[in-house]
Amino acid sequence: MATAVNTVKEKEPFNFIKWAKSRKGQKVLICLAFTIIPLLLLFTFTYLPFGKMVQFSFYKMKYTTPVDRRQFVGWQNYIDVFSRDDCFGALKLSLYYIVGALVQLALALFLATMLSFKVKGGNLFKGLIFFPYLISGIAIGLIFKFFYTRGYVLDTILQWCGFKLDNLPYWLKDQSVNNWALVATSVWRYLGQTMVLFIGAIMSVDAELYEAAELDGANKLQQFRHIILPSIKTIITLNVILSITGSLSAFEPPFVITNGGAGTGTYFVIMNRIAHTSQKVGLASAMAVVLLIIILVCAGLQQLFFKYVFRDAESEEESYKAKKARMKAEKAAKKAMAKGGI
Repeated sequence: MATAVNTVKEKEPFNFIKWAKSRKGQKVLICLAFTIIPLLLLFTFTYLPFGKMVQFSFYKMKYTTPVDRRQFVGWQNYIDVFSRDDCFGALKLSLYYIVGALVQLALALFLATMLSFKVKGGNLFKGLIFFPYLISGIAIGLIFKFFYTRGYVLDTILQWCGFKLDNLPYWLKDQSVNNWALVATSVWRYLGQTMVLFIGAIMSVDAELYEAAELDGANKLQQFRHIILPSIKTIITLNVILSITGSLSAFEPPFVITNGGAGTGTYFVIMNRIAHTSQKVGLASAMAVVLLIIILVCAGLQQLFFKYVFRDAESEEESYKAKKARMKAEKAAKKAMAKGGI
């Protein structure tokens, strides 16, 4: 008589090496690597240094000051940022660059609107305007340092136009014009980049929306206001945020051209001088934290501003899209009728 023997198959122990060589294991490991490694690098080189900077902002210290000799001063460094003439004056100097950034945005949007349509020589003009953005900021600083020097390029051109050299200001020394001269340098450099971003956004607008607007009798200005602006509002917001951020952190033009002299020292130039020349690491760290807070506040205010400005944009865009859909339906109906007639 045969007896039935029930054999229970024991579960094999987990083998990591075998699992890692399997297809499923390799997928999991690759996903973990692409997730953990960037986060680890981000924490090591961004968040950890930022945390240390915030910590240093509450101390009076130098780079070489030992940990046990650092003097805790609390909020004094932050008070000094707004009480010292050089720090707060440099912060007010950013207003020059903010005005220049707004002029740059308006000019870039105007040129982008013109060049988004067929214009003779438009591609060449785009390349010429965008080219300065490809040049190093240090090289641009050296170019304009020579350009603004007394009796050189700019003065020579103005003398050709009939101006006398004695009546011209010292572009880099006269405090009534030197900051505007440096702002013009930044506008010249970044105009092409902003313009290209606007062109890409405008060219992505559906051309049939313009046809729908023309059926309503909208002219070019009305099409720009009710179609182009609402369609590129995301890019406009992005460019404004980038421009304001860049204005608050302007460094290369005043540092290379004037080295911050004659009242041209921007916030970053003064912060660099305090940190590396005066070795006041705590005060420089507080300046950096204050700048970050100002940038975040400006970004939030810009979001609220554009949300208010474009509050009616979605409804207008939907109306044109509805008209566009109706036009497509009418064209399809005409095609169907034509085929039926044949």
